[in-house]
Amino acid sequence: MNVPLWLALIIVGWLGIKLTRPPVWLVLVLLAGGYLLADSFLAPAINSVAK
Repeated sequence: MNVPLWLALIIVGWLGIKLTRPPVWLVLVLLAGGYLLADSFLAPAINSVAK
């Protein structure tokens, strides 16, 4: 099943806020950083580590 990246980010952000109650700014920074890294030249290295 292929899920769009933006939808996965919204779901992860919502679950993170509801389950652990971190500051909202921290969740936004982590999600934005993950989104930017996914489209960077580091993506293949991150992909191999994540698998």
